Amino acid sequence: MKKINLKKQTTLAMLVALGYVLNTFVYFPRMAPFQHMINVIAAVILGPTLGFVCALLIGTLRMILNGNTILAVIGAVIGAYLSGLCYKKTQKLYMAVVGEVIGTGIISAIVSYPFMVHFYGLPPTSMFTYVPFFIPSSLMGAVIGYVLIKSLEKTGNLQKMKQSLESERSQSC
Repeated sequence: MKKINLKKQTTLAMLVALGYVLNTFVYFPRMAPFQHMINVIAAVILGPTLGFVCALLIGTLRMILNGNTILAVIGAVIGAYLSGLCYKKTQKLYMAVVGEVIGTGIISAIVSYPFMVHFYGLPPTSMFTYVPFFIPSSLMGAVIGYVLIKSLEKTGNLQKMKQSLESERSQSC
């Protein structure tokens, strides 16, 4: 079993809690910009795999506790992973934003369509039905995440956080 240190687990739990609370109590019709903000933050701080897990947990909580559709999960996990992957490969913050917007705004929007037709009985239209809703939401949230991470970077706290997460002795999950 792969080991994840306690600080990373705690950071993941805090981001999941923050994402769930923000998405539940700050509501925008047909949008979840705070999910995308958390995706970018998790991608930069925790990486692609834990960013994916963070999005999956937030989406699952939103489905179970709030009655959201499967869009809460599908609409976030691809963007979270791609955001983390783009950041990991380039170490450029703007690439985390690009990964989030492409992953969620385009890929997740297209992947979500057949699920909504088959599981929720929506009438067949175009596979691009959700793209106009997903792109503005993911762009808005990713930009908020970018601004927050940039402010951490300018104060030197981003590097300290990353070093702190990597320095702790690994412990089993």
